[in-house]
Amino acid sequence: QVEVVESGGGLVQPGGSLRLSCVVSGFTFSLTAMSWYRQAPGKEREWVATISSSGGTRDVQDFVKGRFTISRDNAKNTVYLQMTSLKPEDTAVYYCKTWAPFQLWGQGTQVTVSS
Repeated sequence: QVEVVESGGGLVQPGGSLRLSCVVSGFTFSLTAMSWYRQAPGKEREWVATISSSGGTRDVQDFVKGRFTISRDNAKNTVYLQMTSLKPEDTAVYYCKTWAPFQLWGQGTQVTVSS
């Protein structure tokens, strides 16, 4: 059974940090690039970051550059999103997505940045 499960969200104050995790099971994780997206209330889902299958290539959206870092541990079938200097506008549900051989989404994890 193929599963994509995010965790690590929560309530954090502005300027704080969180690390999101996404565990993939059911196929060969090391063969797929992975991405993080987010969707704020009333807005469309937007791309945040992508990492290649080996982890050698990473790209992040300009609005999180310097604050968010994507990484992966292929031995643990896990991709991470380290978020620092969080802002209220980072509040959203964060999703991870696989690319190959299937494009699959997780159920999302809520991140709320508020004082």
